[in-house]
Amino acid sequence: MTGIPAAGDDAPGASTAAAAAVAGAGAGAEPAGRLGTRAVLRWISALEHAQDVVTVTVGVLLIGLAVVLLISGIVDFISTAGNGVSSAAESLLDRALLVLILVEIVHTVVLSLRAHRLVAQPFIVVGLIAVIRRILLVLTPGSGVGLSTAELALLIGMVVVFVAGLIAVSRLGRSEE
Repeated sequence: MTGIPAAGDDAPGASTAAAAAVAGAGAGAEPAGRLGTRAVLRWISALEHAQDVVTVTVGVLLIGLAVVLLISGIVDFISTAGNGVSSAAESLLDRALLVLILVEIVHTVVLSLRAHRLVAQPFIVVGLIAVIRRILLVLTPGSGVGLSTAELALLIGMVVVFVAGLIAVSRLGRSEE
């Protein structure tokens, strides 16, 4: 007995032919259902490993993209600072916040690898940073980006919702521990 239920043990209305095959197996023979379960478990393990490989690859690509964006932002800031620090700073701020979003996504990928489950808090932080990035981009003088009052109210409402969600998830996480 391995403690692993045979295929169809928990399924309501399992096939009587499968039950007869398992019951009719000799004392030295392995039941057919258990062999199927082991094969399924091997497939699940292989899929989990493949998922980990893909997740690590995505994380490495995101870190590479963040480094490239950060270096590009710094180079652009230095080259355009002579024409006006205000527009150069706006561009650098936009890139820096985009890099923060990418780093938070990588953090989520790492948490996913460690726990093999999705955690809500990093997604809320990514959303919050993205909304703040948009608000800063729109409100920067000379940005040339137009925004209606309703859109600005929606963005501010999203900040409130994300902060409330972050507080709720933090409190729920503490109560579960």
